[in-house]
Amino acid sequence: MTAPLVVHVVHSLAVGGLENGVVNLVNHMPADAFRHAIVCLTRATAFAGRVRRDNVPIVELNKAPGNSPALQLRLYRLFRRMGPAIVHTRNLGTLEAQVAATAARVPVRVHGEHGWDTADADGASRRYALLRRLHAPLVHRYVALSEHIRDYLVGRVGIAPERIERISNGVDCERFAPSRASRDTFPHGPFRDRNLVLVGTVGRLEPVKDQVLLAQAFATALAREPAARAYLRLAVIGDGSLRGDVERVLRDAGALDCAWLAGERSDVAQILPALDIFALPSRNEGISNTILEAMACGVPVVATAVGGNIELVRAGETGELVPRGDAGALADALLRIARAPVLRTRLGAAARERATREFSLAEMVRRYGALYEAQLDRRAPGVAVHAPASSAAIEP
Repeated sequence: MTAPLVVHVVHSLAVGGLENGVVNLVNHMPADAFRHAIVCLTRATAFAGRVRRDNVPIVELNKAPGNSPALQLRLYRLFRRMGPAIVHTRNLGTLEAQVAATAARVPVRVHGEHGWDTADADGASRRYALLRRLHAPLVHRYVALSEHIRDYLVGRVGIAPERIERISNGVDCERFAPSRASRDTFPHGPFRDRNLVLVGTVGRLEPVKDQVLLAQAFATALAREPAARAYLRLAVIGDGSLRGDVERVLRDAGALDCAWLAGERSDVAQILPALDIFALPSRNEGISNTILEAMACGVPVVATAVGGNIELVRAGETGELVPRGDAGALADALLRIARAPVLRTRLGAAARERATREFSLAEMVRRYGALYEAQLDRRAPGVAVHAPASSAAIEP
């Protein structure tokens, strides 16, 4: 019998924590358990090349902004042709695909909430909560990546707790691992000096991630301790709408020569172990892949005390938590750890140990597989699942 097909619906397949989680799941789930396809409501970028498993169709629908009845029809026809056993949508932007999946009589419909929309960084929007509530009857099972998101779904949206599965992201602790040699090969030559203390962040430069706050905190740290200018450095990995603002803050503070705005990089696994401190200044957050990756690399984490960050970072044990939007508190935390190499070593070792013990990629894959199997057993026992007859069967 052909392995059941899971269709993962994402807004786009580009650099991001959600997308990274999907790719990890597809790459590492046993091939004899499930087949996979990825449907992008908009488009796929070069990031799609990270899918290493054979025979994973990636469909781009090039959706325009806003709701579209025509898109629903295309999704309906696509699902009917593909014959999935499971459709798994992720975040608010893909919930509309649940309508088409229901109409196409897809046996199992799963929806995951990974983090917060840029336009609703606090989860306070009544409209977005209402949209989630209206789609709730179509979803068989929810996945919440953090307790904070689970509480939101229960308390704000009104989803029954027994309909929600709590599954954290997993990190590949073999790919992301400590490496002293990484400083010698750091891609920005001026930062290879081992006497420097490197603070780094990785992520989309967008308001919800608030890298502007990190730039302000870095400038504040240099102002409060002028001697730090000789050893403290900042690496900002990623690109987005805030790049100009980050650069402006650093330039105005005379700190641009102490920073590296690297843009998007494909070598994050080599960059992270070279850092001395990883910083995540988000306004809100689900379960951050980059925090987990930094922890797996043995790097202490300073993050804002929001969302899933509170679940990942143990203050005083694996890093520090600071109030959201407080550049001064972030600057103090960075300086405190930067001044103390013994403390950095202790925090980093504890972070690595916790990542390997509690957030392994293997455990994440196991739990998603168990979820899919349980839902199929409950809703479609013995379901006949067919493979697409040809690549033409999955054309949008």
